[in-house]
Amino acid sequence: MRTELFKIFLLTGLFIASGIDQIASAQRRGKEKEKQPETSGSMEQLLEEESLATEGMKFMMKDEPAKALPIFEKLIEKTPGKGAGHYMLATALIKLERADDAIVASKKAYDLDKTNIFYAQQLAELYAKKRKYAEAAQIYEFLAGKSPENLQYGIELAAIYVFNDQFDKAIATYDRLEKSIGVTEEITRQKQQLYLRQNNLEKALSESKKLIAAEPSEVSYRVEMAEILIANDRLAEAIVPLEEALKINPDEAQAHVLLADIYRRNGDVEKCNRELKLVFANSNLEAEPKIRVLSGYLKMLKTEEEMKDALQLARQLVETHPNESKTNVIYADMLMRTGKKAEARDMYAKATRLDGSVYEIWGAVLQLDGELNQVDSLLVHSEQALEVFPNQGMLWYSNGTAHLMKKDYAKAISSLEESLKLITDKPDMVPFIHAQMGDAYNGLGNHAKSDEAYELSLKANPDNDHVLNNYSYFLSLRKEKLDLALKMSSKLVQMHEDNPTYLDTHAWVLYILKDYKKAKTYLEKAMLTDSAAVSGTIVEHYGDVLFKLGERENAVAQWRKAKKMGETTELLDKKIATGALHEQ
Repeated sequence: MRTELFKIFLLTGLFIASGIDQIASAQRRGKEKEKQPETSGSMEQLLEEESLATEGMKFMMKDEPAKALPIFEKLIEKTPGKGAGHYMLATALIKLERADDAIVASKKAYDLDKTNIFYAQQLAELYAKKRKYAEAAQIYEFLAGKSPENLQYGIELAAIYVFNDQFDKAIATYDRLEKSIGVTEEITRQKQQLYLRQNNLEKALSESKKLIAAEPSEVSYRVEMAEILIANDRLAEAIVPLEEALKINPDEAQAHVLLADIYRRNGDVEKCNRELKLVFANSNLEAEPKIRVLSGYLKMLKTEEEMKDALQLARQLVETHPNESKTNVIYADMLMRTGKKAEARDMYAKATRLDGSVYEIWGAVLQLDGELNQVDSLLVHSEQALEVFPNQGMLWYSNGTAHLMKKDYAKAISSLEESLKLITDKPDMVPFIHAQMGDAYNGLGNHAKSDEAYELSLKANPDNDHVLNNYSYFLSLRKEKLDLALKMSSKLVQMHEDNPTYLDTHAWVLYILKDYKKAKTYLEKAMLTDSAAVSGTIVEHYGDVLFKLGERENAVAQWRKAKKMGETTELLDKKIATGALHEQ
């Protein structure tokens, strides 16, 4: 807009100068003819026109076009045959975003004086803005023909042809400009893009060759030619200009990147890896092209040796670009593929510190916190994630789970309820939330709400083994709804015949129902499973059942064994000390 105001200022000056000349001429004529009264009227009129133009210009300079508008309209009334007033009016209307009205005023100015370049340019720009490309082109053609030395007219004309999808005319215009000023990067690139839009690849490539011939030492032209060839699946041909570029500059990183990409597409892992090592050694190259090529390379990997090479490249990428979130993510991905979950979690966590705006990375951190059973980390990371994404139900679920595992049941319920409100996009998660809420309410001793939550979970997913186990076990401890507890625990062991925890739950329900023989059978089965999964609680329960069956000495032996396994309860100590069963 500053340029437009300069034009108005210049026209106002011309307008005023014209008035002064007319006044001076009138004064001279007045002296010669001694007819001052006639001249006085003429001078007053010119002075009034000058005053209007100046006043309107002041408002335009203060960015108050609405106030300038009536002044310019009054000026037009005084000087209907002069283009300046119409031009000024059009400029005010443009500023007020009244393009249609501006075209009317601008065209009037142009029609009054087609030789004025300001009027012509203004009207052409308005036509272009309203997508009246044919009309705009006609004016630029006139301007370019009138002043061929003014290259800007040719550039504007070519742009209008492009907007109007007249690519041939645009190319012809660029050709004429080239004849005037020689080969330039800007014009050649424009022609190249037009040829590509016409699917004329050979012509586009000839423009690349023209640039290379004009500046043989410019590496980027060869690289750009290769990029065009690669984009059109002419990979073999792209290798030649890339190798030429590397002869000129062996450190041209983008050439190595493109060669690596070509070898990747051709399935040549060895050559791709060779080029990538050269690329990654270049600390001056930005991280993004490295990430792009490495991401494609990772999809090719098959052997363990190739995985090791890729892991080394990913590590090098992080070392070269430690403050880029994406480099840390790609290294974390590689660590995950090689089974290094703890290291992967740390790299994902670092990525969130560098850029916490990517929800999926937070998800990866929380998932690994859970898999690694690192509850404190799960709690901290979920709270950090919620600061960025407070409306994500899955984050509230992770936070609630962490509080539950920390036995902070009230906070767990609060977070899980928030999760339930927000997780509408993942209905499959609702039964799991209810399951966790059942555990949390049980921890608070609110058995009615705990049972309600478990029932809601089972209604949606009757085979939820977590709920079947906990619900039946807690009912047995309370000695309530034992028929329901037995039904659930029976279903549980049918579904999971070799799970020691579930076998123990079923046995304990049977114990509460005083079916000690069956309870013993299931506990012995539990103790024959994977020894690492057999807990001290299971062994203690086995001792309780043996005591009920009259095997006192064997029972005490099992209780002592449970204590050695780390089971530490006051009741267990009493059992061992007295050699008798003590129950809550």
